[in-house]
Amino acid sequence: MDQTTLDVTGMACDGCEQNVTEALEALEGISSVTANHEADQVRVEHDEEAVDEETIATTIEDAGYEVTA
Repeated sequence: MDQTTLDVTGMACDGCEQNVTEALEALEGISSVTANHEADQVRVEHDEEAVDEETIATTIEDAGYEVTA
């Protein structure tokens, strides 16, 4: 499993964390998601062959949050 940590802005509460977590957990190849709105970070454990970092970032953005470099 690979671990990817992304900086994500726009999460303001536990509900935002849950939205991001649910969106990512719906993807095949995701084993765990930890979203932290206070740190503006999302940590994802995933199978790189099933889902890549670009797909993870796009999914977060589709949920209404911004992935920053």
